[in-house]
Amino acid sequence: FFLLPLSPAKSSKTDPSLSREAQKFQKSSPLAANPSARPSPRCRRGAGVSRPHPPPAMEAVVVDAGSKLLKAGIALPDQAPGLVMPSKMKTEVEENEVADGAAAVVEEVVQPVVRGFVKDWDAMEDLLTYVLYRNIGWEMGDEGQILFTQPLFTPKALREQLVQLMFEKFNVSGFYDSEQAVLSLYAVGRISGCTVDIGHGKIDIAPVCEGAVQHVASKRFEIGGTDLTNLFAQELKKSNPSVNIDISDVERLKEQYACCTEDQSAFEAIASTCQPETHTLPDGQV
Repeated sequence: FFLLPLSPAKSSKTDPSLSREAQKFQKSSPLAANPSARPSPRCRRGAGVSRPHPPPAMEAVVVDAGSKLLKAGIALPDQAPGLVMPSKMKTEVEENEVADGAAAVVEEVVQPVVRGFVKDWDAMEDLLTYVLYRNIGWEMGDEGQILFTQPLFTPKALREQLVQLMFEKFNVSGFYDSEQAVLSLYAVGRISGCTVDIGHGKIDIAPVCEGAVQHVASKRFEIGGTDLTNLFAQELKKSNPSVNIDISDVERLKEQYACCTEDQSAFEAIASTCQPETHTLPDGQV
C-alpha cells in the first residue's frame, strides 16, 4: 500500500481532489479519527527502533619480534607477555639424493630477524603462524587486532611488507605498528624522555618528545649481545684451543658469569680476585 501526506485538519471529510482509493484510505485511517495519534517527526526518523549493539572491542595482541627472543601476548594492563620464545627456527632442507635414492633431510637453523630487522619473510610468516594460532588462540577466519613493535630507523619498505603480510596472510581486523622507544615510555606512564634499548643485535638511543621520536638526534649502533658472545667465544678459544664450544653454550656462560665494570682499574681489581673454575659442557668436554 502507499502513504499520502495528511493535513492536520480536525474534520474527517475527504478531499474531493483525491482519487477514490485515496479517499477510502483516508476514511479508514486511524489518523482521521484521532489526529493526535500522528507520529512525531522524531518517531518518523526511527527513534525508539531497536538496533543491534556493536560487538565488544576485541583485545589486541602485542608482538615484539627481536633478534633473539619473540615476546607476544594479549594487551592487558599490568600483565607480562604470555609468550616468550626464541625467534630462531629449525627447518628441514632436502639435499641431493644419497646412494640408496632417498633424499637426505638436513635441519637448518633460520633466523628471521637479524639486528632488529626482518630478513627472512617466509620464516617470519611460519613463526607468526605458530605464535598467533597455536599459542595466542586465534582461529582461522576469526583473527583479531595486532600491535607490532618496530626498532629505530625501520625502513619504509619493511613496514609496508609487514602490513601486507598481516592483512593478506593473517587477515587481521586491525593493525598498528609503533616504535619501541615510544612504547617503552608509555609502559612507565610517560610521553617524553630518552630511551636506551640494548638488544641482542643492536643498540638504539632515541629521545622522545610528546610521543614523537626525534630521529635527527637518535642513534643506532650495530652492536649487541651477539657480538659480546662472539668475543667471549674467541677468548675461550684462545685459552682452550683444543675444546670446541657450541655458541649456545658460550651464550649460557656469558649470561651466568659475565659482568660489566666501570673502567680498566675496576676490571683489574675483579680479575685479580677471580679464581679459575672448571665447567663440564653438555657434550662431556671439560
